[in-house]
Amino acid sequence: MNKSGLLLACPDFHYTHEHGNALPRIPRIQTIIGDIRGLQDIRGNNHWHPASGILYPASLMKTQPIPRRLYCDGVHLSILGLGGMTLVGREQSSVNRIVGDALASGINYFDVAPFYGSGEAELKMGVALAPRRGEVFLACKTLERSAEGAREELEQSLRQLQTDHLDLYQFHAVSSLDEVREIFAPDGALEAFVEARRQGKIRYLGFSAHSVEAALAMLGRFHFDSVLFPVNYVCCERGNFGPQVMARAKELNVARLAIKAMAHGPWKKAEKRKYPNCWYRPIEDPKLARQALRFTLSEDITAAIPSGDARLFRMAMELAADLPPLQPAEREELLASTRGVRPLFRA
Repeated sequence: MNKSGLLLACPDFHYTHEHGNALPRIPRIQTIIGDIRGLQDIRGNNHWHPASGILYPASLMKTQPIPRRLYCDGVHLSILGLGGMTLVGREQSSVNRIVGDALASGINYFDVAPFYGSGEAELKMGVALAPRRGEVFLACKTLERSAEGAREELEQSLRQLQTDHLDLYQFHAVSSLDEVREIFAPDGALEAFVEARRQGKIRYLGFSAHSVEAALAMLGRFHFDSVLFPVNYVCCERGNFGPQVMARAKELNVARLAIKAMAHGPWKKAEKRKYPNCWYRPIEDPKLARQALRFTLSEDITAAIPSGDARLFRMAMELAADLPPLQPAEREELLASTRGVRPLFRA
């Protein structure tokens, strides 16, 4: 504590050498003097985090490691994953810090795709993860629907991510029954997925989708290891979007991974987009973000990927150590708060 009555606290402070690689981390909360990235005013019980630009109520600040849940085959994933969009538009040194902080907090689930920044996210994540590849569960995706296209893009992703295998490879953003038919047709992308798994280049197979109809069709055609799907309180309550897919996946013993947990709704036409990497309007209030994450994690899923902005990812990371399931009254209150809110997706 200094003479002004401020406790100097640093939730993610670490040194870097000139190339931007993270060196040993200072414990998450400790008194320090000098260069700091966070100040906690013990009189106001708030924590200002300059890296994210967000003021956290002290009651939300936790120091425990981020919990993990079962994926399958004894593999456990952190309940939060780092999505590749978070890295787009950032210098490599900044990417190294984000990845280093994620690893130090206990995150072992990383998800990326060639689509994110036209390969930028893969390249930068590959550099940051190269020294610690064995510590993480690395997931990637492809928009290719033909076997030839999927083979080529898989090889490109392996090169850019500097690895010889992916822990999870997914069909990216399956949105129509026509796409489902393409994937399963002769010379369709599924052939490349199965072949790559046989060759040891892929461990698990999955898909992401933004359509209930397409997701259910995918689940009905093949036994995937996991599905990555929007699980969001507004979409659930106002769009009846998501529960059908989660229920069917659970029946089939398919692991459930979530996206859009921190989405609030579409951007309004005249609205200034404060988070350019987010194509939707994200939740930025920490208290509401905590409830939204608790809702998603209460839906019997393994993990959720926060919105693709470093400020929002750091906020989620700070909240992640204490996200107990919603109590019935809390769930009812949260869902009631969606009145008048336009959902991002509808069934």
